[in-house]
Amino acid sequence: MKPILVRSTLLEYSKRGAVCFAITVMTTIIAGCASSSQLTGHDTSSQAADAKSLDLAVANPQRSQAARARDVYRHPAQTLSFFELSPTQTVLEIAPGGGWYTDILAPYLHDAGHLYEAQYVSTSADLASEDRSMDAAYLRKLAGSPAIYGNVVVGTLHAGQFFGFDAHGRFDRVLTFRNIHNWIKDGQLDANLRAFHDALKHGGELGVEEHRAQPGTTLQQMIDTGYVTEAFVIERAQAAGFVLAERSEINANPRDTKDYPHGVWSLPPGYKGGDVDRSRYAAIGESDRMTLRFVKP
Repeated sequence: MKPILVRSTLLEYSKRGAVCFAITVMTTIIAGCASSSQLTGHDTSSQAADAKSLDLAVANPQRSQAARARDVYRHPAQTLSFFELSPTQTVLEIAPGGGWYTDILAPYLHDAGHLYEAQYVSTSADLASEDRSMDAAYLRKLAGSPAIYGNVVVGTLHAGQFFGFDAHGRFDRVLTFRNIHNWIKDGQLDANLRAFHDALKHGGELGVEEHRAQPGTTLQQMIDTGYVTEAFVIERAQAAGFVLAERSEINANPRDTKDYPHGVWSLPPGYKGGDVDRSRYAAIGESDRMTLRFVKP
C-alpha cells in the first residue's frame, strides 16, 4: 500500500505543481499583454502628438500664401510623416533653396530637435565666392525671424563634402527634395550620397523626393529633362551603402506626361516657357514624383 500512497501523493503534488505553473504562465502572459498594451497606447499617443505638432508647423503663419498653394502638390505633412520624422530628431536638409521646407522643419524641430541646412554649391568657384545672391536671400530670411529660425545651423555641400559643421554620424534624418537631377548633371550624385550615408547615425534614414522619369529613360535624357528614373536613384543609393526601406506614391501625379519642351521646368512653379501653354501646364500641376525612404544599416 505504501508505494501506492507515495505515488498518489506524488501525483497530487504534480497536479498542484502543474496548476501553479499554469497560473504563473498565465499571470506572466497577462502582465506582458498589459505592458504591451500600455506601451502601444503610449506609442500611439506619442505619434498622435507628433502628428499634431507637424500639422501646426505646416499651418504656421510664417509660411507665405504662395508656399501654401504648393501644399496640394507637395503634401508636406504626409511626406514628412512617411520619412518618420519626429520633433526630437537631428535633421539635415540638403539644398533648401528658398526655404519651402525650412519654413515647416524649423518650427517643428525648434523646441526639442535640431535642424541643419546644407546649401548646395555646384562648383569650386561658387564655393569660394561670397556673392551667391540666392544663399544671401535665404540667410536674410532666417535672420529676419530669429524666434523661428534662430536655432537653424547653416552650412554648405560641395562634391560630397560638408562645410560649416561636422556631419559625421550626427543625424537621424537627411532629407532632399527635388535635387537629385542637379547632382547628376554636375557629376556629384555618388559623392553626395556617400556623404549623406556618412552623416547619418546607424539606423538613420535618407528621405528622397524627386521628379520621376519613365522607366528606360537614358542618363542624358534625365539631365536634359530633370526627370530621373526611380530605378536609377535606388541603384545609386544602394551603391552608397543604403538599403531601400519603403517607397510611397504620396507625391505621384498621373496627369504629368513628362514630354514638354523645357522638361520638368515647363510645369509650375517654374513655367519656363512663359505664357506658352501655361494654362495646360497649370492644369497638370507640379511633376510626378517618387518618394523614397532609405536606411543606413
